[in-house]
Amino acid sequence: MLFTKRLREGIRRGRIRCSVRIWTRPHVKVGGRYRMDEGHIVVDSIAPIRVKDISYELACESGFDSVDDLLRIARHGRGDKVYLIRFHYLPPGAWDGPVWKRRRKIES
Repeated sequence: MLFTKRLREGIRRGRIRCSVRIWTRPHVKVGGRYRMDEGHIVVDSIAPIRVKDISYELACESGFDSVDDLLRIARHGRGDKVYLIRFHYLPPGAWDGPVWKRRRKIES
């Protein structure tokens, strides 16, 4: 998952834990880990929602000043399906790769 620079500090500090995306289909998976700066974003849930479900409160929770501000950033490509993605941030060192890679390092 990619985030604008202005949102990253809030994500790292745990103030921003959700994102609204407008895609043709989900581009992330629940449980998936995606690099952000030095750490990772871990997706906790993905739920389809409607544009009219995007409230001022949800926009603020997502790190935006208004619904219009959120919608300008949320659209990625030609998508028309709206998704609410909840996630948490893992700081550097909190996760060092898939379990099979860790086992291989230990066994070597």
